[in-house]
Formats: sequence, structure tokens, C-alpha cells
Amino acid sequence: MRLSIDHHTIYRFSAPQARLTQMLRLTPENTDDQTVASWNLHVDCDARLRAGRDGFGNKITMLYVAGPIDSIEIAVSGEILTNRTDGVVHGAHEVLPPELFLRATPLTAADGALTSFAQDAVVGGTDTVGRLHRLNLALNAQFVADRARPVMGRSAAEAFALPKATPRDLAHMFIAGAHALGVPARYVSGYSRFAFGGEHRPAPHGWAEAYVARLGWVAFDPYAGRSADEAYVRVAVALDAAGAAPVAGSRLGEGDEEMDVDVTVAPSAP
Repeated sequence: MRLSIDHHTIYRFSAPQARLTQMLRLTPENTDDQTVASWNLHVDCDARLRAGRDGFGNKITMLYVAGPIDSIEIAVSGEILTNRTDGVVHGAHEVLPPELFLRATPLTAADGALTSFAQDAVVGGTDTVGRLHRLNLALNAQFVADRARPVMGRSAAEAFALPKATPRDLAHMFIAGAHALGVPARYVSGYSRFAFGGEHRPAPHGWAEAYVARLGWVAFDPYAGRSADEAYVRVAVALDAAGAAPVAGSRLGEGDEEMDVDVTVAPSAP
């Protein structure tokens, strides 16, 4: 599949900022499952850009802007070729052992209700992959899809108590449930055609990967109730959404900020 991606993030500040420092996790990598045909990053002001990697091995771009600055637009666009994988990840850049991803964070810690739900959901599963698929489908069936922008800082346990859930909420709940079953799991940020209705989205997509012996990392999207496949583009992985955030950083200056995000994911003509 050939996917065309266009992702714009605009920050507006109520008072000019003296300095901005941002870490951008916006660049997908070539794997056995996806090939970057073209990819461009654009910033609408004078900025210093430095490429590198974070502690999880994700490609990053550090962005430095000297003020005064009252707004900034960060845009990426390109085309990615993907293969059918049935959810199994092949050839990704891995720098950490799977066991690290048994670690819970405040965003992925399970409470009693979520742990019980996960254990009940997998009853009847004959192997690890089967149990994870049952968990994925059970989470998908439990919640009404919330197509709004994710709420920053909402934990898996907090989201589990609500009737609606965003992709980020459900990925965190899947990770917490997998941990309760003793399975390493992590958050993935990226893009997908199936994240929201229509082509435009208020945020990049998020899903989960769980580690299965003899298979490796397997991708699950509880928001769609499916394994992530050729309709998905991986960009970054981490213990939770905060660690895989597409844009994160700091600013020096007073006042408030507003953020607008628009993401378009569509199939490209061959």
C-alpha cells in the first residue's frame, strides 16, 4: 500500500516567547514492513535542526528557535510504502530488551477493575497471541469510539472508568492489560487510515505492540479492533504516549499556548 501523509502542528502563544526547544518524533524509518519513499519536515521560522535518536532508539529532530516568537508551524509530509504483515513487526530498529516493556508508568498502571477485565477477557485463549487478540477485541467492544483530541495525562485506569475512549486511551489500557497478563507491551505513535472517520484527524494515531516469544513484536489496535497492518505507519515507540509524543519540549516565556493539529492520511495513486 502507498500512503500519503500530511501532518501540521501549529502553536500560538499569548505572549512572545524568548526561546523554544522541541523534540520532534515525526520521522518514520525504513523497516522490512515499510519503506519511506519521500519525507519532508518544514518549520515556518528560522530554526536550528539537529537529527539524532532518543533513548528508545526512535529517530528524532531537535528544534531550537530563538525569539521573540508568537507562533510556529511544524509540518511533515511524504509517502510511505507498506507491506502486509498480519501485525508482526519485522526489521525495526531495536535498542532495548523486551523485558523493559513490562515496566508500568503512571499512564499505563492498571487498577483492580482493569486487571480483572483483562483476565476475564482472555479466558479461553489457547496461547499468548490468542489471549492478546481476545483482549484487543474486548477493549474495542467495551468503549464508544471518541474521535476528539486525546486528553493529556489521562491514565489507563481513569480512561477505563469512562464510556468513551480515544486511541491513546485504548492503547494505554491494552498495555496495562498485557502487563497484567505478564506480557511486555509498549505504545506506538504513527499514522493510520483507519484511525478516524474521513481523511482528516485531530491527532496522529496511537496503538500498542506486545512481545510474543518466537514471533517478536506484534501490533494491536484496540481502537479499530484489529492488528495493525499495511494501513499503518510506525514512527516511534515508548513505554507510553508521553514517551512517544510527536512533539515535546519547552519554551521560555510567559503566557499561554494554543495548539492546532491536522493530520491527513490517504492512499496514493500508484
